[in-house]
This record gives sequence, C-alpha cells and structure tokens, in this order.
Amino acid sequence: MKTCFGYTRVSTAKQGEGVSLEAQKEAILGFASRNNIEIIQWFEEKETAAKKGRPIFNQMIADLKRHKADGLVIHKIDRSARNFADWAKIGDLADAGIGIHFATESLDFSSRGGRLTADIQAVIAADYIRNLREECIKGIYGRLKQGIYPFNAPIGYLNNGGGKPKTPDPVRAPLIQELFRQYLAGGHSIRSLCEVAKKIGLRTQRGNSLTKTNIEIILNNPFYCGVIRINKTGQLFEGIHETLISPKEFERVQDIKSGRYRKKVTKHIHTYRGLFRCRNCNTAMIPERQKGHVYYRCHTQDCHTKTVRENVLEDEVLAMLSRNNISDGDAEKIAEQMNEWFDTRENVDQIKASTALQIAQINDRMERLTDALIDRLIDQETFNSRKKSLLLEKLELERNLGNFDNRMSDRENALKFLELIKNLVGTYKSVNEAEKRQIVEIASSNRFVDGKRVYLEPSEMLLATKNLAGVLCGGPQRDTSRTFSQDLGTQIKEFVEYSRSNGIFNAQNARMES
Repeated sequence: MKTCFGYTRVSTAKQGEGVSLEAQKEAILGFASRNNIEIIQWFEEKETAAKKGRPIFNQMIADLKRHKADGLVIHKIDRSARNFADWAKIGDLADAGIGIHFATESLDFSSRGGRLTADIQAVIAADYIRNLREECIKGIYGRLKQGIYPFNAPIGYLNNGGGKPKTPDPVRAPLIQELFRQYLAGGHSIRSLCEVAKKIGLRTQRGNSLTKTNIEIILNNPFYCGVIRINKTGQLFEGIHETLISPKEFERVQDIKSGRYRKKVTKHIHTYRGLFRCRNCNTAMIPERQKGHVYYRCHTQDCHTKTVRENVLEDEVLAMLSRNNISDGDAEKIAEQMNEWFDTRENVDQIKASTALQIAQINDRMERLTDALIDRLIDQETFNSRKKSLLLEKLELERNLGNFDNRMSDRENALKFLELIKNLVGTYKSVNEAEKRQIVEIASSNRFVDGKRVYLEPSEMLLATKNLAGVLCGGPQRDTSRTFSQDLGTQIKEFVEYSRSNGIFNAQNARMES
C-alpha cells in the first residue's frame, strides 16, 4: 500500500467554516480506498492559491522532497495551484518520482498525455484567476468613479453594504470633528492628540485606544473632506459621501503637520507663545514657567529687554481690545447697513453661475492634466499632487455653491461676527487659551516688548470695522491699511468675507447659539 499526503485548500477562513474542506477530504479518502492508498498526514490550508508562498503548501512540498510519503492526493488541480510557480513545484515532484493524484479528475500524471492535460488545466486555472482579478479591479474602479469607497470605512464612518456610500457614524463622527478642531487650534502635537482622543472617548473600530499611527492616518486622510485616495497608487477620486471637515480645513491641517505653521507645544500651552517679539532685536519672546508664573523672555545676550510676566501682556491685550470695542449704537448702524447691502447685493444666480464656471474650468484643467500624464509630459507623482490641489479647490467651490442656496447664511454669520466684535473683551474672557491666542492673532498686529513696556496695535480687521462705524455715524474715516477700499459697499463685503473665513469664533458662535 502506497503512503500519501492529503492536501485540502479553500481561499479564505470564512470558506473554511463551511463544508468545502470536509467535502474535499471525503473525495480524497474515497479515491484512496479505491486505489490502495493510505493517507498518513493531512495538510489543510485556508489561503488563496493565486499567489505563491503558501506556508502549509511549501512545508508539504519540502516533506515530499525528503520522501516522507510516496505521493500526494489533491481534490482537483485548481486546489493545488493557481499560479505557475507553485505548479512548477508539483511538476518537479513528479519528475522526482513522487506520485501526484487528483481525486476527481481521471489523469495519469505519470504519462505524457496526462501531464499535458494537467498542464492545460493548470494554465486555465491561472488564467481564471487573472481574469477574476481584472474583473474585480474593474468593479472597484467603477465604484470609485461613482464616488463610492468600496473598502472598509475609516473611523467616523459606517459601512452600508456594496454600492452604497459611507455615512457618518453618529457616535464617532462628532469626535473625529472635535479631534480636527483641537489640532487646528494649534495647541496640540500628534502625541497630545492621543490623550485628547482618550479623554473624549474616541476609539478604533475594535474599541482600542488611538495610537500615534492612528492619529496620523486620520489627519492625513482626505476622505474626511470628500476626497477618496488610493494609498497604493496615489490616485484620487471625488467622493459622494457626507464630509466631516471642509477642504480648507484639511489643507490647513496638512500645513500645520508639514511645519508651515508654528511648532506645536505639547507640555505647556502658553497663551502668547510666538505672538510677541523683542522690539530691539526682533526675536521671539520665549515663555517660561517659574515659581507658578509665566514669564516671556528675550534670549538675546546683552539685550536690555529681559522678561515680562504673562499677566502684563494680558492687561495690554485687554486694554487694546477695550479701546476698539464697537458701541451698541454703532453696531446697530452697521447691522442696518449690512442688511440693506444684503437686500440689494449682486444676484445670487449670477454668483452661482460664476462659481459653476470656476468649477467647469477646474474640470477642464484636470482633463488637460490627465492628457499631460498620458503624453508623459509629467510623471505620476506630479500628476497626483496637482490633481489633489485641483480636487480640493473644486470641492471647496462646490461647498460654497451649496451654501448659496441659503442666502441667509452669510447674513447670519456676519451679524453673529459683529456681535462678537462688539464686545471683544467679553468674548476674549469667555474662551479657552487656544481661542484667546486666535483672537489676539486676528485682532492685533505689531506686537512688541521693549524693556518692560508692551506695544500692540489693532489689526486691519478691527481698523476696518472702526472705520465702517465712523463712516456710518457721520464721523471721519480712521486710518486703515491701503489694502482696504474706502467704498462703503466694498468695506461691508470685506467684513462679510472676514465673518466667513475667520473660523476662530466658531466655538464661541456655537456657545451663543446654545
């Protein structure tokens, strides 16, 4: 009686839970009993045969080469190999005198004709896998071109089955948004964001705490702003799923990560770090904590500006904000004029048409970019980089186009923004340290320390608002930057742009609404 190994295989572990492995084993045992063969060892594998390198298969081949059995019995040819490298190993065994048997196929592997028939079937099996792979890839790219992500949903989204877009996870999506908000505030590193995620209860799909790698993946994933990126190839597709952040916010995150913004501080988050400079040597005043107080120090040797306490800086900030508060009467006049401007401003249809034209131009540029790649005028890396920029710009325009359907959006934002500007001191006192920094950055300019004296001026935004109030109340126009037009309508439009673009008061706006 000949001794043989029995080999059974399914492509996935899920298939292994069914009857396929048992059915293969029964067929092999039936073949063995009819042909006076004893199965002395079973090799069972749950892995695709399309790729070489199956560990159990390789171990079995090595044992056969050591003549631990007289032969091998396999259910069918396509159970043994679907690639030429592994099929060649089986052929080498046959050439070495090892008996190769297939339980459901009447093939004499030792004869020339039987070997040829087996080789042809092996080629067909390999071709089947190639065709299957091509069809799968074709289906995947079809979904991607439809804007549907065909893979597992990232953290913050839910899977809804094949052919359907991902939808925001009602539990994790708000936490992902909070994570982006915290990073955009400028007070966190990747490491400290892990603690933020732990504090707010954001975990992986399996319920584990987020690691630095998880945080990096989230911050680098353009899926959250509407862009599908295939990491292996770098290809980009416009998604149809609901976004959690805007394209502008995603780009700002990438700028922060790449170091185009100031370095983030993990251990101590000082309110005015990097905002004040020494007037004598123009170096940044570095914050240090000593004996329970924060001091800002000039580290230039022999400079007569040494240190100033943080509370002194805060007093000067509050004094500047107080001097530039807008009175209730002036605010009412500005609001009245803004409402009139909104009622008579450019027709929304014209704005939408202009935006649609810009979107069409971007689509044309992306087509020409694709032509340049096909003609080999640019490489794949350059193509991916430029397409990403154009796609983010297009998504931002489409986002704005959607906002035009609600004409009250800009009006409400501008009026809320005016309400906050009207009481800058109260706004400043009510927000957290990161938001205080943002208010100082936008509301002030030319911030210096000279010896023990602190200097800072109102920003162009504050000057423009004060100027607008002066014009509406019949007073003379204040001095403003030359970049600001003195035309009343233009000034109002610029103020509206400020209210739309300055996300620093978003958290405070939310507090006002609640």
